[in-house]
Amino acid sequence: MPTNQTNETHPHAVTELCQEGARLYTAALRAGRIARAEVQAAPCLVEFALLHPDADDPDWLRPVPPALVLAQRLNPLEHEIAERRRQSLHLSETFAPFMALSAQAAVPSDSITVLEGGQQINAALNLATAECRTEMLTVQPSGNRPERSLIQGLERDRPLIERGVRIRTLYQHTARYSPEKLAYAEKLADGKVEHRTIDELVERLIICDETVAFIPSRDDQQVALELRNPGLVRYLRKVFEFMWSRAVPLSVGAPYETAPDGITEIQHSIAKLLVEGHVDEAIARRLGMNVRTCRAHIAKLASALGSGSRAQLGYLIAQSGILDQEPPVK
Repeated sequence: MPTNQTNETHPHAVTELCQEGARLYTAALRAGRIARAEVQAAPCLVEFALLHPDADDPDWLRPVPPALVLAQRLNPLEHEIAERRRQSLHLSETFAPFMALSAQAAVPSDSITVLEGGQQINAALNLATAECRTEMLTVQPSGNRPERSLIQGLERDRPLIERGVRIRTLYQHTARYSPEKLAYAEKLADGKVEHRTIDELVERLIICDETVAFIPSRDDQQVALELRNPGLVRYLRKVFEFMWSRAVPLSVGAPYETAPDGITEIQHSIAKLLVEGHVDEAIARRLGMNVRTCRAHIAKLASALGSGSRAQLGYLIAQSGILDQEPPVK
């Protein structure tokens, strides 16, 4: 009878022999037999095969030697333990190579990793995008991206689209005049791919799901940080959504329309940065244009406000109230 089975009238397991059963079994062992009538209070002794009928007299029961009882009870348990050990060893051997691979590739869930060099950065990006399942968010400040870089981007993004991953990318408005970026956006035109532009972006940003984010650590883009801290990733997603809500869909055309005051949106952005004290080079970098184009816009702004000098331009911007107005309708 299994060790965990119990008797309905005197329920307990054989490993938890009741006090009365232990007393009667002890008495039977000492006397060599015991009257059947005496064990009515502990029928478990017969149920657990601790006593068996006397062959000569059915009114008496004889005790089964405890060594034999123990062997009978231990034998199936030892077989079960041996089988469990065999299964555990088999499982360990099966998963050993996977565990080794996981240990090599494992990244702490809250880690900040420094990536140096384009090869290491691209390898980390490729791994993150391969693991991306829901959405990838990117901020791409304008700049001349070589053809090789655009090809790498296409090779990385197409599998995401095929898996149904949504991609949202933010450029600066100047990207609308970049044939390379327009061609890139056209090749990825899909219901799950969206491109928007905004007047000013500071740094590059890539976020995969709510798991990992990448930001540059140096201006030359040769050092990046891989962020897997959940709080940091959530914060960067909120920053992206803030910018996204103020950006213009690439499909609506150029947002440089002239407002009633004669000032274009890009000139509003330049005016704001001028008042904040930024030099031409810094303004051009933040708005994603070259310095010559930036200075041409500054000259148009000065002409619209009737300014004869750079110092006067800052004063006229402040006095005109154009920074208090809403930018031109997008």
